[in-house]
Amino acid sequence: MKSFKKILAVLLAVLMTGAVFAACTKADNNADTTEPSSNATKGTLVMATNAEFPPYEYFEDDKIVGIDAEVAQAICDKLGYELKIEHIEFDSIIPGIKGGKYDFGAAGMTVTEERQKEVSFTTSYATGIQSIIVKSDSDIKTADDLFKGGLKIGVQKGTTGDLYCTWDIEDEKLGTVERFAKGADAVMALTSGKVDAVVIDNQPAKVFVEKNEGLTILDTEYAVEDYAIAVSKDNEALLNEINGALEELIADGTIQKIIDKYIPAE
Repeated sequence: MKSFKKILAVLLAVLMTGAVFAACTKADNNADTTEPSSNATKGTLVMATNAEFPPYEYFEDDKIVGIDAEVAQAICDKLGYELKIEHIEFDSIIPGIKGGKYDFGAAGMTVTEERQKEVSFTTSYATGIQSIIVKSDSDIKTADDLFKGGLKIGVQKGTTGDLYCTWDIEDEKLGTVERFAKGADAVMALTSGKVDAVVIDNQPAKVFVEKNEGLTILDTEYAVEDYAIAVSKDNEALLNEINGALEELIADGTIQKIIDKYIPAE
């Protein structure tokens, strides 16, 4: 009888051990399916841009490259996100961010009071200059000449060049502002005599002047401004994440190296 009890006890112990092992195995399997590996990312962030703004963003074959593309990639690498970049019209970027279609926008975007009413901005990572392109034989010699009246000024729609010229020239009835979907279209209008000057950021202005004979950039700038990344006002957590990464990348010199790669010191 005692032997039978011993055998029964052994069998029960084996069965219990198997049950515990099975339970542990199931728990381990569940852990594998719910917990990301150390190499997994947090997910994908979608960046909206307008790739018509060299050297900040432009197409190289079918790929969007430039300062903003590399800055965004560095931020995502530091935070553990995949990055997806989408090319859209410039004036659709902020509405797309507000509507939740895009996580953030980077497009050589200047921080202005009007834009701050619509979206939040990160720490500034670069400084931009609004320049004036004219024909080499133009009577326009300084920024002040734009306010003498009767001129047609070409701008890219939705940019700060558009905003400034609208406020300073069109609203004051000192001239007219012709808006184009692309900066290149505004420059083509200048070369063909449809506008008298183009107000646009300095770096793309240099590219356009190099590619179009007979144009020049005035020595006096129209405005100096700060570039930053736009994030939805409803996503403060993402804003804080990007700011944290961006400030580290500025401090360790990564951002300056990216800028220097595309804008060598003169």
